[in-house]
Amino acid sequence: MSRLFRLISAFILFAVFATPAQASPEKFLEILERDFKLIQRSSVKTIGPVLADIQASDFDKAADFLSNWEGKSLWFRKEDNHFFYVTTEDKKTYSLINIISGQEAGTADKRELKQIKPNSGVRRLLSSALAQFRLVSPDLEVRRASLESISRDAKPEHLPALRAALTSETDAELKTHLYELERLLTMQFGVTPDERVEAIRGFAGNLNLDVRAKLNPLLTNSVSVAETLPEDANIARVIKPGRTYVDEDASAQNLTVLEWFSGEQAELTQDAAYAMLVNAGKAPALVTKAERDQALISNVIDGNVGRYEVTSLNTETMRDAAYSDLVVLGVVPVSPTPAQIEEAVNTHVFYASFSETDPEVTAAVRETLGSINSSVRWNTFLDLALDAISLASIYFLAAIGLAITFGVMRVINMAHGEFIMMGAYSGYVVQQFITNYTLSIIVAIPVAFAVTFAAGVALERLVIRHLYDRPLETLLATFGVSIALQQLAKNIFGTQARPLTAPDWLDGALVINDVVSISWIRIAIFGLSIIFFVGLWWTLNKTRLGLETRAVVQNPRMASSMGINPDKINMLTFGLGSGIAGIAGVAIGLYAKVTSELGSDYIVQSFMTVVIGGVGNIWGTLAGAGLIGVFQKLIENFNPSNTLAAQTYMIIFIIIFIQFRPRGLIALKGRAAEA
Repeated sequence: MSRLFRLISAFILFAVFATPAQASPEKFLEILERDFKLIQRSSVKTIGPVLADIQASDFDKAADFLSNWEGKSLWFRKEDNHFFYVTTEDKKTYSLINIISGQEAGTADKRELKQIKPNSGVRRLLSSALAQFRLVSPDLEVRRASLESISRDAKPEHLPALRAALTSETDAELKTHLYELERLLTMQFGVTPDERVEAIRGFAGNLNLDVRAKLNPLLTNSVSVAETLPEDANIARVIKPGRTYVDEDASAQNLTVLEWFSGEQAELTQDAAYAMLVNAGKAPALVTKAERDQALISNVIDGNVGRYEVTSLNTETMRDAAYSDLVVLGVVPVSPTPAQIEEAVNTHVFYASFSETDPEVTAAVRETLGSINSSVRWNTFLDLALDAISLASIYFLAAIGLAITFGVMRVINMAHGEFIMMGAYSGYVVQQFITNYTLSIIVAIPVAFAVTFAAGVALERLVIRHLYDRPLETLLATFGVSIALQQLAKNIFGTQARPLTAPDWLDGALVINDVVSISWIRIAIFGLSIIFFVGLWWTLNKTRLGLETRAVVQNPRMASSMGINPDKINMLTFGLGSGIAGIAGVAIGLYAKVTSELGSDYIVQSFMTVVIGGVGNIWGTLAGAGLIGVFQKLIENFNPSNTLAAQTYMIIFIIIFIQFRPRGLIALKGRAAEA
């Protein structure tokens, strides 16, 4: 029994002493009463100990007190020096709020109260103290908002608060942001060069835009001139005047061929360098023609300027000679000759010096920016690769239906683009009845397939079946159908673009870092293209329809003798290719403008994709889409604002490619290749 009693007693003692003591309001009020005069007449020099005591008090309402103090809502009553928060009811009567309870504490006349008005320096210190309170708030959202507020207007005073918050932060994501912001502030406001250098080097390879925005100003430099290179300046580079900029016309540059190709350039022309000498009072100013002529006019005596008659001063040479005489007489300032200008420039040193005085810091910044730029280049390449894959998936989705009608059936269907357009409009019509965008897209896919499948079957039965083995007539007929379908779409839907709205979960982009990102819509299209590729490959290789289709394509007579109906197979195959184009239209319409010309934007790329990949081979279609997407993005990368030029160069490339490989990247072999 005694043992049990001792265990219970020990547990009670542990609970009492292990529980953190809560700060009492009395202790907080004691601090305010003791430091009343320092708060009333607060200044940057005297406020520090007061803030330290308030922060150390651990009182849960201390942050409210500092916030009201900073916002000039803190008053005290003259008769007893008690602090209150005040709200104004009218010009004379003020409502008092107790700083401990937050409850109303009556009213007072304005004459009975005195407002605490901290100056800007005190408010800055109060803001820093508040940051410490908010950064350790139990509420995660308060801590996150405080961190965002500090990052927008970071000051040296925030460093202690950030470092203190780092030791207690439990949220992993917020702790990462805390650490990064603390490193940024240390980089800018660190006391010693060593800690600044350490913080700077910690950002090596970091792709955050804020990091680059803070690092680049540390390399800000200005050009100066001196007789000798100063030893106490942080020199960025020594400048040799006399060359023009590389971006000027190469024929006007005073550069050797080697210098031009290596990118070497000077930052100062000789004229600009001499102007710097004049502004620094190190050389006489150049006399302009207007100043020379005015000096000649001012020194005309009895029709002569020196030993020259005024009537003889009708050329630049004579005016220069007359001015030289005046220089000898000492009545006008000397105008330096080209040789004197060159000598003055050559006898001085022109240099750029960093605004940051510590060379170790600037060296670390250069090293870190070099690492960051290297990471940016690699990630830019990755971003370009993702864009190329995304574009390739769009081209593949647009061309996969054509891979059946043209690649397998050898039918040149110029109306294929209009089937894509019909699919997009089908999705738009569905969304007029189903307002849930996710459900509407799910419904739109089979609807678009059904509509374009039916349209494809109708086109095959009415037109294509009569033109097999007559490619020119097929091309002309389907081109006419294409024009008719475009005009029909304009008559029904008008010429304005119609919205095909993506679901909310497809909004935005997958952001990998500040360089690499890709929209969710394009990711969805990429996934859809893979599904279609697998589905079409399985259909053509693993189903009866696919087997019969390949049999009809390779040898229609033999297939017919085996009980296969070629007309039926041709109809179903053409309908399948058209239906797939309709589904592609729904996907493309999610990010492109749905107009009657939508299909025209993809018909050329679709044919090129099928031809360059290898006619009749869906693997070739996939390879062709990839090659065209990559090539177009590479060209656009050199001139992003001119996509038309990129497409033009791409077509030229494809024409040249076909000359060397007419059957495409992946050519069929055997009878299928000869069919």
